[in-house]
Amino acid sequence: MKITNLRLRELEGTIHYPGTFWEERLRMPTDIYPEFKARTGKDLYTHWGFIHVGKDQHKIRRIFLEIDTDESVSGISGPINWLAPAFYIDTQLKPLLIGQDPLATERLWDIMYRNAIHGRKGDNMHAISYVDVALWDIKGKALGQPVYRLLGGPVQEKIPAYASALGFSIEPERAKERVKEFLKQGYTATKWFVREGPTDGPEGVRKNVELMKALREAAGPDMEIMIDCWSSWDVPYTLKMAELLAEYRPYWFEEPVLADRPESYAQLRAQCPVKIAGGEHEYTRWGAKMLMDLGACDIYQMDPVWAGGISEVNKICTLASVYDVQVIPHGCMPQVNAQVSFAQNVTVVPMMEYLVVLNEMWQHFLKTPLKPINGFFYPPEAPGVGIELDESKIEAERELSWR
Repeated sequence: MKITNLRLRELEGTIHYPGTFWEERLRMPTDIYPEFKARTGKDLYTHWGFIHVGKDQHKIRRIFLEIDTDESVSGISGPINWLAPAFYIDTQLKPLLIGQDPLATERLWDIMYRNAIHGRKGDNMHAISYVDVALWDIKGKALGQPVYRLLGGPVQEKIPAYASALGFSIEPERAKERVKEFLKQGYTATKWFVREGPTDGPEGVRKNVELMKALREAAGPDMEIMIDCWSSWDVPYTLKMAELLAEYRPYWFEEPVLADRPESYAQLRAQCPVKIAGGEHEYTRWGAKMLMDLGACDIYQMDPVWAGGISEVNKICTLASVYDVQVIPHGCMPQVNAQVSFAQNVTVVPMMEYLVVLNEMWQHFLKTPLKPINGFFYPPEAPGVGIELDESKIEAERELSWR
């Protein structure tokens, strides 16, 4: 079997979403500047390819990678989050891969990585990740097995999902109602995204406390509540928030400081009574090992479509088992996360993320979206990764190329 082509399909369709899409956005590192703090969810997510066109209707534009072979088996990966990884796939990776054996995933990963000496992180590694996922899709389809079986699974029968509330209002009363809905849907954990940080003064502190208080009141004593800070706090502020929020028992603080401050993560892990989660913006086994050597996090969140693909996050899980820490992958694509997660035991991967709004959007073009059932993910049974496009949802399409 040989690779004959790599195609980047930009698809456009219409999604029906009742109510307001993107009621709120997460805090971002640039929010220390007032003009960036003023941006709304609509401002930000329109830029990401979601366009409101009428009552409960949104145009959605997503890019998928398809790798073709000479034996009529194709691998699919995506949607690709940004245009830059697609550009890198077309201009840098495609020439390396044409004519290669797609089943030799370790060999091809090594070739792509060695070729990326000037792009070992960020968009270039995203590109390698998407290619790796598509190659595993080919392997699974060729062998008639879901990928997690090729990795040794299923190890778990089901994995708890946590409801990631990105995009929902953080007005306390509305957040309360949303948490009650999550409880009815069977979720035992939920993650919320603050908008306030060190530059927002006492009023910002008050808003964060009010949000956490409301979440706990709605969740009751048993539901775990996580707070995502998205690289926008610092060490003193995080320790202060841990003290102020103690009675409401946050389960973890996610990315409390900038990704390039691993020593600050380690300091927080040593001093903060709340678990520290991070690693979403770190890449490869080498990046993971660096963080684990420092004792940076309790929970690592490398994303399989960012950090190096299925091949690499599977290795990161092995590292985590050695360092006695956990991996709960960032949740861009449930199908991809499931392949890695169901090949691990509960001490390594105890939960999976479900981005309630975003995963609806990202899975719009799929025939069989992977969603939690009564708060749990179950092993998908389709051969490969499980990403199959529903052609009936494609209203327009073009093939992207820069060569």
